[in-house]
Amino acid sequence: MQSLEAQFPQFIGTEAEPPRVARYAVNEAMIRNWVEAHEDNNPVYVDADAARATGRRDVVCPPAMISTWVMSGYRRYREVQQLRADGVTEDFSYSRLLALLDEAGYTSVVATNVEQEYFAELNPGDHVTAHFTIESISPFKQTGLGHGCFITLFKNYVDGNGKTLVEERFRILRFNPDTQEVPA
Repeated sequence: MQSLEAQFPQFIGTEAEPPRVARYAVNEAMIRNWVEAHEDNNPVYVDADAARATGRRDVVCPPAMISTWVMSGYRRYREVQQLRADGVTEDFSYSRLLALLDEAGYTSVVATNVEQEYFAELNPGDHVTAHFTIESISPFKQTGLGHGCFITLFKNYVDGNGKTLVEERFRILRFNPDTQEVPA
């Protein structure tokens, strides 16, 4: 384990993977689906007149929706599965880190928390790109789920002009489920 932790510094500060570019522009249909699913009744998300009454030019996207625009979806999962079946692995910093942890038995993951800071609102027609950096990797520790380490990804969401929309720290626990402590 000591030798595994000794490899962590090579990953810290590196680009986790290539930038994720949204497949679709921000649009009213997806905003409406999201707010209905979350029972968010803020009228500025779905009613242009209500949004304009607050000084906005159009409806706005709920801030917490930012990551949905760059999600890869099931198609991406299938592409990665096919690559693996063909014996091909992605050569990104994050995929190399996860492969290293997988090999050592740290195969399970749980998201632990997310922190977001918002700088600008999104409107229909805006395009989003996310840049991911591996910000930190904790030393191994024993948790209720098992022995593991916390990985923090720093995500910078930008618009089509490169202007920062949201900065996010997304933290996961990568752990070995076979090391879970059994309550006495």
